[in-house]
Amino acid sequence: MQLENLLFDSSEGIATITVNRPAAMNAMTVATLVELDRVVTEIVGNPDLRVAIITGAGAKAFVAGADIAAMRDMSSSQARDLALQAHRIYAAIEQSPKPFIAAVNGYALGGGCELAMACDIRIAAANARFGQPEINIGILPGFGGTQRLPRLVGKGRALEIILSGEMVDANEALRIGLVNRVVAAEALLAEAQQLARKIASKGLVAVRLCKQAVNNGLEMDLGRACAYEAELFGYSFATADQKEGMSAFLEKRPAAFRDC
Repeated sequence: MQLENLLFDSSEGIATITVNRPAAMNAMTVATLVELDRVVTEIVGNPDLRVAIITGAGAKAFVAGADIAAMRDMSSSQARDLALQAHRIYAAIEQSPKPFIAAVNGYALGGGCELAMACDIRIAAANARFGQPEINIGILPGFGGTQRLPRLVGKGRALEIILSGEMVDANEALRIGLVNRVVAAEALLAEAQQLARKIASKGLVAVRLCKQAVNNGLEMDLGRACAYEAELFGYSFATADQKEGMSAFLEKRPAAFRDC
């Protein structure tokens, strides 16, 4: 796969996507979005890939926003189309049957913060900074920030971040629930890979059902969500992986999941 703005690598069932525009702080461009769409599609469709990690090149930025120079003269309809394009790609990450881990190695601002929030799990380097600074240039977040941020940190904290345009550091992001853990910058990728390997060792069907239950259940009231969980729970008992997993547990041996 020929890519100009991303690096793509895979090993042991784990895909790693690196936004590779360090001279521009890995700012998100239309071309980068197009390549991200291709790579996400490849990951979802490749049965050999079980987990994905997204990170940024260099030590300064994960993705430090979008390309403002390219956006400045957009018409209203062009801006809407750009937002819809990003929404579709970020939703594909969020709704993928395979988990995505954001390894946030620096500034995650605007579209970068929104990309991290589309991932299932966020691990931040101690020097990471998060924010939705769009209000400082007269617009609002357009790649899902006004929707995913309050779902993660609550309405009040989300509005404070969005309306002030100020950044929060890694420790504050951990405190408010925006990230799962904070590690030393030099340990970031190893930490993400260790978690990815742990998830990759599980049965792919159960992983998919867990993501499906959480993502879809959050859009339901509690009663409907619990009924939905029960349906998926029952479905899992019709899989070969359930038989193998429980047999392995009782026989005190590692499970050999077949992903079916």
